[in-house]
Amino acid sequence: MKRIVEALKAKNKTISTMESCTGGYVASCITDIPSASEVLRFSAVTYSNEYKIKMGVDKALIDTYSVYSIEVARSMAKNIALFANSNYGIGVTGKFNRADIHNPFGSDDKVYVSIYDKDTDQYYDSSFTSIKDNRLENKKYIVEEIIKSLISVI
Repeated sequence: MKRIVEALKAKNKTISTMESCTGGYVASCITDIPSASEVLRFSAVTYSNEYKIKMGVDKALIDTYSVYSIEVARSMAKNIALFANSNYGIGVTGKFNRADIHNPFGSDDKVYVSIYDKDTDQYYDSSFTSIKDNRLENKKYIVEEIIKSLISVI
């Protein structure tokens, strides 16, 4: 993450996150780096559909594709970038090896990640399969993959 923070600082760029299953872990890893406050604009943990919608995700997207979809991850990424006026937004939604009685759709081990570049209006999308039964290990895995993607995007 240090490379990401340094690259953002060098390019005078900022980033924001809207996370669900990672519970703020992406933002936490960013803030572990000294001077992260120069690049991290805002972070939201939106576990519920209600708060995804309040942060700008269209309910129709959730109803059409399910909350566990790349379409919703894209909307999360774009809306957080616009909300915080940051150059990049990251949206993360999915499940770590568990069923969701409120959203009984999709695979119980799939995570969707989208990085939105506001300056070019482009999305960089990925999906991952949970690798462990341990939530923290899955969060670490997802953050490692996001770092790889960010290095190529920034």
